Amino acid sequence: MSKLYTIGEALIDFIPDTRGIELKDVVGFTKEAGGAPANVACAVAKLGGSSAFIGKLGKDAFGDFLLETMKASGVDTQHVLQTNEANTALAFVSLKADGDRDFSFYRNPSADMLLSEDEINEEWFAKGDILHYCSVDLIEAPVKYAHLKAIAGMKAAGGLISFDPNVRLPLWEDHEQCRQTILQFIPLSHLVKISSDELSFVTGIEDEKEAIASLFVGDVQAVVYTKGADGAVWYTSSYEVATPGQKVAVVDTTGAGDAFIGALLYQMQRSEEALSEMNADTAKRLISFANAAAALTTTRAGAISSLPVLQELPPL
Repeated sequence: MSKLYTIGEALIDFIPDTRGIELKDVVGFTKEAGGAPANVACAVAKLGGSSAFIGKLGKDAFGDFLLETMKASGVDTQHVLQTNEANTALAFVSLKADGDRDFSFYRNPSADMLLSEDEINEEWFAKGDILHYCSVDLIEAPVKYAHLKAIAGMKAAGGLISFDPNVRLPLWEDHEQCRQTILQFIPLSHLVKISSDELSFVTGIEDEKEAIASLFVGDVQAVVYTKGADGAVWYTSSYEVATPGQKVAVVDTTGAGDAFIGALLYQMQRSEEALSEMNADTAKRLISFANAAAALTTTRAGAISSLPVLQELPPL
């Protein structure tokens, strides 16, 4: 089996004990391990895949907790560094009545932002491996250039690059800079996963079909478009396939997108077909499996703690 590497932020999500109220009015929170790249690594490992996380944490109690959580999920953490230069990032999450979220981040800077390109070793990667990343750590900081080196290293090794923009505008002073940075990285990726609430912002195009088509630039071979309760669509230049949403009692949407892409990448690890060779039937099975993983995740609170194991999901 190939190995999935994720790079970027691991942080602490503080989840409110009460939903449907503004963050300023929340009295109590529960500490949960989070950060999209860390979530995806854990999603793959919990399903039985091989995954590793590349990142930097504070040399503090929260960093220790994140390391222990990833290890307990089965993630290879040998590429995780800890530093005294900054603290582990924190995110306070407010849950709306429908289970959706608002965020308030504490990372100015945080340890994840300090990962440097010198700390990336291109010899980690092998042919058939996968590198997955998001946009939170593409801000103008050392970690952005660590991403660029990792992407180049994985490509040189003959691996696959997966990108989920996972837009978090509160972390960007300039929203247009966020958009332009995402547009800079999309052509470097083979697989792009984008959600319905991100598509028009990222592309600047309101028409859905036109917006999707505009993402096929550079090395992009497939676009996976997620629509929450309405399911997901897999697009290539030659076909598109869709899977419907699943009706579930939503408790918390935190980590659902990460569960989706993690389940998808887990199945791609196991597939003998390269992304460029994947046919419509295989693609539909993959997004159906991923959709089931995401739906189950929303029925439980938290991110990593809510991710499913393989036995909980229907067979591919």
